[in-house]
Order: sequence, then C-alpha cells, then structure tokens
Amino acid sequence: MSTALERGREVAQQLNPNLEEVLNDRYGEILPEFAESLMEWAYGRHYARPGLDLKTRQLCTIAALTVLGGQTGPQLKINIEHTLAAGASRAEVVEAIWQMAVYGGLPAAINGLNAAMDVFAAEDQVR
Repeated sequence: MSTALERGREVAQQLNPNLEEVLNDRYGEILPEFAESLMEWAYGRHYARPGLDLKTRQLCTIAALTVLGGQTGPQLKINIEHTLAAGASRAEVVEAIWQMAVYGGLPAAINGLNAAMDVFAAEDQVR
C-alpha cells in the first residue's frame, strides 16, 4: 500500500508535474517541508480519496475558492489550471464558478469568472 505522500505525489503529477518543486523553491527556505506536507495532506489524504473522481474534486475546489473571494485569487487560478488538467472543460469550469453566484454573491462569481478568463487567455497564448 502506498503512503499518503506517494499518493499525493501521484495526484499532483497528473495535475501539475512540477508543483512540489515550485512550492519548495518558493517556500522551502522559510518553511522547510511545506511542499512535502502539502503533497501528503492535501493531495494524498484528500484529493486521492475514493468516492469522487479527480475532476469532480477539482470542480468542488474552484467552487469553494470562488465563494471565499478575492484573497484566494492566485489559488483559484492554479486550481482552474488543475481542473482543466483533470479533464474538465472550460464550460464546466465556468458553470461551477457561476453556480457560486447563488452562494457567494455576484462579486465573488465575477471575480471567479475573471480568474477563469485569465487562465483561458494564458492557455490560448501557449497554443
């Protein structure tokens, strides 16, 4: 049986192959083992759980980050990228964000839509 850290690294590999390295480069000096902790806890103990497929988990994540509002903008963009990598379409991403207008209000949904548009535009430039 694999450990939570191994499972987390497998999930992160599907969504963003360099995520652990990027996190370690950014935060490792001030918070050693942050990247490894995130791989183990968030990805290995939550995203790797049975019961929901990875795409659905990612759609839930962008919905939650949308409702939380402006302070989560950078994480929302990263998780929109991850949601697309997990197989969601742009339409599914937009609908998950728009659904949150009911629960987080129009400003939160508009901020979420703006984040999605930024991610889509960046993705289109790479193509």
